[in-house]
Amino acid sequence: MHTGVSRMGAGVAEDLGALRRFASDQLVTLAKLVVENAFQPIVEVGTGVVFGHESLMRGHDRIGFQSPLDLLDQAAETGQLLPLEQMVATRALAKFATLPDCAGATLFLNLDVRLIPEGNALVDTLLDQLRKAHVPPSSVCFELSERFDNTRVPEFAALVERLRRSGFKLAIDDFGVGHGEMKLLCDYPVDYVKIDRHFIAGLDSNPRKRHLVKNIVNFCHVLGVRVIAEGIETESEFLACREFGVDLVQGWYIARPSTLVSELKSAFPHLQDVGKARRTSQSLDEILIRKQIETLPTVYEHENIDHVFDLFRRNPGQSFFPVLNANGEPRGIINERHLKEYIYQPFGRDLLKNKLYERSISHFVDRAPIVGLDAEAERLMTIFANMEGSDCVILTENMRYAGVVSAGSLIRIMSEKQLKTAQDQNPLTGLPGNRAIRDFMRTAALDGDGPRFFCYCDFDHFKPFNDHYGFHQGDHAISLFAALLRRYFFSEGDFLGHVGGDDFFIGVTDWTREELTEILDRLLSDFHDDVIDLYSEADRQTGHIKGLDRQGREREFPLMRCSIGVLELPAGLVIDDVNRISGEIADLKKQAKENEGGLSFGLIDL
Repeated sequence: MHTGVSRMGAGVAEDLGALRRFASDQLVTLAKLVVENAFQPIVEVGTGVVFGHESLMRGHDRIGFQSPLDLLDQAAETGQLLPLEQMVATRALAKFATLPDCAGATLFLNLDVRLIPEGNALVDTLLDQLRKAHVPPSSVCFELSERFDNTRVPEFAALVERLRRSGFKLAIDDFGVGHGEMKLLCDYPVDYVKIDRHFIAGLDSNPRKRHLVKNIVNFCHVLGVRVIAEGIETESEFLACREFGVDLVQGWYIARPSTLVSELKSAFPHLQDVGKARRTSQSLDEILIRKQIETLPTVYEHENIDHVFDLFRRNPGQSFFPVLNANGEPRGIINERHLKEYIYQPFGRDLLKNKLYERSISHFVDRAPIVGLDAEAERLMTIFANMEGSDCVILTENMRYAGVVSAGSLIRIMSEKQLKTAQDQNPLTGLPGNRAIRDFMRTAALDGDGPRFFCYCDFDHFKPFNDHYGFHQGDHAISLFAALLRRYFFSEGDFLGHVGGDDFFIGVTDWTREELTEILDRLLSDFHDDVIDLYSEADRQTGHIKGLDRQGREREFPLMRCSIGVLELPAGLVIDDVNRISGEIADLKKQAKENEGGLSFGLIDL
């Protein structure tokens, strides 16, 4: 039986080998018969809307090749790479053009570095097809594979220049594991960075990967580059990418590649709600940013240069305007200073409009930081602090241009946020109130680099004390507890909040449970010792006071103490549902009141 199977396997291998040898001479002819284009969706993180599709090769195994790269290598060796890639790209574009939203979507095509010397021929073919299909070149993005160093190819700079001027977009593929990615980012107008799967796998539980991805996203956004995470396979990886501000995702968790157009969706709306309760209101930051956003007039990179002159003439106080591609995505800004050298030269404007000179709007685009409209105000401030020479940050909504914020606008945003925060502080204790507490919980729950503890503090038997001794003594007890909190929690990462009345909140990060338990035990003991002094000598002796319960019945109440329910979020856990956290804390608070020591710990997990 085993011999028969092995002979059968050997026979298949011999057939494939013979087929492959034959294919070396007739590679493109055979590929036309069996090779298909599969599309894998690339999805907007915040909305689940399909932004575009990456075209992937399928069917290579039918002519004896183990992988698409294997087929491409053979084509390169036999001088058939250009016609093969032209055929694959042509078919991908034909399939893409059948999609109902193709004009506003993006097709991602891989550009083999070995094709760069012949890149103009590939571009000519695509431009001709795009014109016939009425699809703008900005709906096509070339992915620069980092198997080899693209920048070492002599013709590379000229090809990038032509792609950019034609309206195509550029992406760096396999970012982090290839060659020359930082040179590409530094020297060329890249639109997207695709973070390699190596850094995404297990991102939710690997502190080093989390640190790297977080910083890749930040410096890309400062450079005006959007970030795509490749190979998302789990919900946890998706949540981590969303936490760090990744713009787009693709991978098996969202959808597998498909050769059937009928299987392709336009959106995955459930992604909006993954890991969180549906948001019923905007954050304070987004409300403030929307109030200060400037919706400047825009120019399109393919428009005539006369349009820019007209804009500057009609807006004499404006020194720059955002530049968009045909899909409404920001490319950068065009600054008046770049045009002045032509305006003030004899025949300068005529020179710009001369077709032989070929100076279109796209020649004058400066990169600018780009970030989503739902970013936190502090993140915008960080971007401003890290950029030089930029006039604004461009804001997007669903990847399309939404407006800009200038330095002055950001100062107003931060000032108003500080004012709102101050207004939210409790007048008795000076501690932040519910809005700040909720913001802290949301931010900390999304940052899984280390353990986090949320502590809810509530006085036991406070109402009878307040009724018996008066609200002045009640305020004294509240102020006393706030002072104790400040004595024990003063580090930079510690957060103290006053929910209201006799309810307080403590948030700490990177503590151990043992360290926190020791401090909380001391806090409870000190409060109990201090608060006893607020009772009369007679009440201290009896150990209780008389008062009315919630039903209006008189009964005896023990002396006041504090109970604390502590919820632990372990390192690596990311949660985007504050309501779930609040529910868990409420249960722990009840347990703490029933605990003899007044302290109860709980662990939240997936």
